[in-house]
Amino acid sequence: MAEVLVVEDDADIREVIAFRLRQDGHTIHAADDGAVAMTLLQSLRPDLVVLDWILPHISGVELCRYLRTLPGMEQVPVLMLTVRGEAADMRRGFGAGVSDYMTKPFSLQELSTRTQALLAQAAMRH
Repeated sequence: MAEVLVVEDDADIREVIAFRLRQDGHTIHAADDGAVAMTLLQSLRPDLVVLDWILPHISGVELCRYLRTLPGMEQVPVLMLTVRGEAADMRRGFGAGVSDYMTKPFSLQELSTRTQALLAQAAMRH
């Protein structure tokens, strides 16, 4: 179905996300920090990015801003999945180009539902 980049520094959470999205039929590419994700994005053009805010080297917000500058990545949906759930954090995330926002702990069913909705919305734009 879709190619998804999962950027999460916690290996257990990254694997749970990847497992669920694979169950939904997606191909998963994974990075454990923002710098690795930036390198991947030089050649990878995912259909969706699932991104943690708090990452080593480069924050998820900075990574989202960078992603939005890449040709062809301006409209790719980005789901921010983070412990930072304050309204000010959400505003900052959306201001950086995040498409949707979920807080940890999270439901795998909600993750699946939101990723499907983001991919469907992106498909309607094309």
